[in-house]
Amino acid sequence: MWPRIDGLRVLELGTPGELRTWLTELTLAGEKTATAGLLPLDYHAEGEEVEHVGERLVLVDDSGARVAGIEITRVRLTPFAEVTWEFAQAEGEGFRSTEHWREVHRRYWEGQGCEVDDGATVVCLWFRVVDQGM
Repeated sequence: MWPRIDGLRVLELGTPGELRTWLTELTLAGEKTATAGLLPLDYHAEGEEVEHVGERLVLVDDSGARVAGIEITRVRLTPFAEVTWEFAQAEGEGFRSTEHWREVHRRYWEGQGCEVDDGATVVCLWFRVVDQGM
């Protein structure tokens, strides 16, 4: 079960350390307006449901401290091979193409111990920051 703050699910971007710090900073700067999760790894293994449009989450930094409120604006479950350029750009991480997005995400998720094939279900979440420094 994901951690909660004030009854809201917590959003932790990436893995602890430099990656989480960078992704959190991109989000707070408005450059990152989407994030991806792998259904079997980030939801099924954690016993969590997929977010829904309108859901509010608490974005935390590397230390687990609340830095912002996030509202989910769009949710799409899609096969890994069909993630769109629109989504890759919304992640705000400087991907050069959908192929580059796939390469980076496959390496990341496989580093987390989850094999990724073209049919693996990716949870594509779009969001907006609703408040900072909560």
